[in-house]
Amino acid sequence: MRIGGFQKFTLIDYPGKIAATVFTQGCNFRCGYCHNSQLACPSQFQDPIEEWSVLEFLLSRQGKLQGVVVTGGEPTIQKGLLEFLAKLRSMNFKIKLDTNGSHPDILATIIDGGLVDFIAMDIKTSLSRYEEVIGVKVDTQHIKKSIDLIIQSNLSHQFRTTLVKKYCSENDLKDIQILLGTPRSYVLQSFVDAPTIMDKEILKEAQYTSEDIQDFRLKFQREF
Repeated sequence: MRIGGFQKFTLIDYPGKIAATVFTQGCNFRCGYCHNSQLACPSQFQDPIEEWSVLEFLLSRQGKLQGVVVTGGEPTIQKGLLEFLAKLRSMNFKIKLDTNGSHPDILATIIDGGLVDFIAMDIKTSLSRYEEVIGVKVDTQHIKKSIDLIIQSNLSHQFRTTLVKKYCSENDLKDIQILLGTPRSYVLQSFVDAPTIMDKEILKEAQYTSEDIQDFRLKFQREF
């Protein structure tokens, strides 16, 4: 598996757990506001981190770390993902997977195999606008199927949307609300104005105010 980054300690990436975070290298989406372009764009890739070195560190932290987050990039495009998750499971870590939901077949295998404990999925915008946001062709029925799989799995889960004014209106949030139904958790994230984002033009555009975001959270966010 191609690992583009490794954070040895985090208190925020896995809710309620002391964890480490593994960043996979490569993504099948090209979201303009992505702030991990060095993990998504091959032209910005650095030499990957050896998988064995990550596993060796995690093995040495058994009993100290509670969980491992596998994020990206997009983990489900990695050929070695299932085997990597199985190795983490053998170390008795709690495992959280972050995904864009584009590969429901892989998600189904992961869920059926009991390879994760928590799944977080990004919902970019309403399905009718998805390609506008991600910059590539996508079968939105795959996105819908992934949502359904996660909700029906009974695993701990969280859906989240990054509030970029250009791509996500209040009407889009209403469509997402209908799409999700009653998930355990749906979180609205503020856009991070970072110099590393893919589309630098977004930095010049007006974004939602903190008052706008708070209003949206009161209307649409669900946390249990």
